[in-house]
Amino acid sequence: MSSKFYSKENLNFLLHDVFPIDELCKKEIFKDHTPESLDMILDAAGTMSETQLRPILVEMDNKPPYIENGRVKVHPKMRDLMQTFGKDGWISMSAPHEFGGQQVPFTVVQAVGFVMGAANYSTMVYPYLTTGAAHLIESFATQELKEKFIPKMYSGDWQGTMAMTEPGAGSSLSDLTSTATPTADGHYLIKGQKVFISCGDSDAVDNVVHLMLARIEGAPLGTKGISLFIVPRLRPKANGELVFNDVNTAGVFHKMGYHGAPIAHLIMGENSDCHGYLVGEANKGLSYMFQMMNEARIGVGCNAVSIASAAYYNSLDYANIRLQGRKVTEKDPAKPQIPIIEHADVKRLLLFQKAIVEGSLSLVMEATTRYDRWQASEGEEKERNLLVLELLTPMVKSYPAEMSIQTTSAALQCFGGYGYTKEFMAELFFRETRIHTLHEGATAIHGMDLLGRKVMMKNGMATMLLMQEVMEDIEKAQKYDSIKAYAIGLGEKLMKLQEVTVHLVSVAQSEGPEAYLSDATLYLELFGILAIGWQWIKQGTKVEELKQAQSKNYSAEFLQSKMYALQYFFEYEVPKVDGLITRLMSKNRVTVNAKKEEIL
Repeated sequence: MSSKFYSKENLNFLLHDVFPIDELCKKEIFKDHTPESLDMILDAAGTMSETQLRPILVEMDNKPPYIENGRVKVHPKMRDLMQTFGKDGWISMSAPHEFGGQQVPFTVVQAVGFVMGAANYSTMVYPYLTTGAAHLIESFATQELKEKFIPKMYSGDWQGTMAMTEPGAGSSLSDLTSTATPTADGHYLIKGQKVFISCGDSDAVDNVVHLMLARIEGAPLGTKGISLFIVPRLRPKANGELVFNDVNTAGVFHKMGYHGAPIAHLIMGENSDCHGYLVGEANKGLSYMFQMMNEARIGVGCNAVSIASAAYYNSLDYANIRLQGRKVTEKDPAKPQIPIIEHADVKRLLLFQKAIVEGSLSLVMEATTRYDRWQASEGEEKERNLLVLELLTPMVKSYPAEMSIQTTSAALQCFGGYGYTKEFMAELFFRETRIHTLHEGATAIHGMDLLGRKVMMKNGMATMLLMQEVMEDIEKAQKYDSIKAYAIGLGEKLMKLQEVTVHLVSVAQSEGPEAYLSDATLYLELFGILAIGWQWIKQGTKVEELKQAQSKNYSAEFLQSKMYALQYFFEYEVPKVDGLITRLMSKNRVTVNAKKEEIL
């Protein structure tokens, strides 16, 4: 079987035709790059993924991290990889020039993450977490702290993390109990526990730098009293010497997937000697952390797509070589068996994966280009891009995460009984992707964020701006007979979405917030399906434009495959919104009314 885990042709199509990166290169912040230089970065990512990341995927899965003498041991190759990620500029590629970065557009950074994640998701968790943590220090810390921590993080010598979750405070961060006590020396003494900290400790690096949320003694209760601290495992002294900072690894969680990256349980300040360094102003920590969280939420969606992509190509290869049965019209058992890809239901399994993977990756690129335009613009344009980006983020994070569970399951189904065994990788991808509905907030959290805050943000301005753009794309699509009916249908569904939104706002007014938000997850799903439908209309329009221009950049088979995936999405996935609309318009509050003792 081939080792293909993503489509380079599809990535080129998205980055050069649907979301052309040449437009980004015209922006002042990205002026040092050309489409050709960015392509070289993506080619290098592909080569590294094929030669260094993919070959150790199964081995990393079979040999998960473990604790030895209080330290987490990971695959020995990870230390070499972190040095390579640092030395070759992968960790710092999006950083400003002043920190030795290349100011690569976020769109290309995520495209690199997609390629690497499709090859071996565990390996790219280490550098991408470090990038996010270093960016947080860049944005809000003092110059002294920047100089002390950033260079070693970008070099790959030190790991960066997000340390938020506690045993009694997961999504409810207002309940965190970690404390920070000020000292006369300018640092704080940190005490508390953090759980589920990705790459929270490992021998792949010399030091781990935690961006940690804690409450300064006497701070207000709730989220308004949370501050952000740099808490290294080893703290650097003035002479550069590293001393233990009273950050102990209490355990490593045994996960169902992505075994190559550890998730640690950490205890800070057992001996009252854990030094933390305040980032920015006191009590503003959560607002700072949201920068890293929102970037990571887009990354989570991209990661889910990457694993789904790997599973898709794995099952596509198998479907082409696995002989099983004959056409239903063939009654002669003496005739040779046929590849299972010739069976209509196997085509359904494959088209389902393709439609979700390529539609979701397009939605990720939609968000990342908004981020880049937001970085590069000013005034009204800057606000417009930020508003649309904020509205899209819950969908970008959640739709690919939820659907990748279904698509990797479909990939496993293609293998039949073999898919359920470790002799094939199908079950590995199924396990790997499951975490993404939990990473950076469970799906319900994002449903409540979308319905409870984002759609009404600035008096609904973000929703209005997005709808204007979608309707413009729908109008453009109607020039082409192949997609006209689908475009019109999408427009009709969007009108229904607006009706649902108005109805739910009336529910909030008449029945209160609990009834209003009780089905927020379903609202998120509805919005997500229509957002992917929008992406397929954009892709379908571009395909037709390329055909009219008689472009030689893509094979006829590739362009036709796009149209089949578009048709599949509108014929099989978009109809699901009707059931969601029926439920959301219902007045029966099943989940609100059910008493806990009645759920037996």
